Amino acid sequence: MKIGVLPIGEIEEAVLLEIQEGIMRVFPDTTCKVVDERRSLRETTFDKKRQQYRSRPILSEVQGYAQKTPDLNRILGVVNADIFVPELNFVFGEAMCPGKAALISLWRLKPEFYGDAPEVRLFHLRAVKEALHELGHTFGLKHCWRSSCVMRFSNGVFDTDVKQSLFCDKCYLHLETSIKRLN
Repeated sequence: MKIGVLPIGEIEEAVLLEIQEGIMRVFPDTTCKVVDERRSLRETTFDKKRQQYRSRPILSEVQGYAQKTPDLNRILGVVNADIFVPELNFVFGEAMCPGKAALISLWRLKPEFYGDAPEVRLFHLRAVKEALHELGHTFGLKHCWRSSCVMRFSNGVFDTDVKQSLFCDKCYLHLETSIKRLN
């Protein structure tokens, strides 16, 4: 299986490489590459009233890119902007469930967003967890009730910190089955 990581807007190379490595550690028999082509974050996705970006149009762009790259099984868009869906105050990410496209936001994963000192390792770990979570949705995985499973819903960054960067047994079996269907 091949997964592409698509930067949208300005993203630090170090976090992209950490996400790439995290994906390859967890997903079986997977290659992952950071896509050379960078997309810009369109101002048309910005909601002036909320002072946030709408997630769905950005995810639609990622999906459009995925349709043009049949050599990649999944595309993960990474954006450094505060995103939301109408039903929620914010989201860490969104995905086509099932589908080829997923999106994560780094904005609220940074410790400094919460007034804490920058902590690169924690930031990168959070980014990997959210990447794995959203990619899990692309394989049809729903939210898991197990607190340590990466598919557990994160209502806030504390929830992200509590869960592991691994799928529980049940979610992993579903994931393996879905991946085998690709081959």
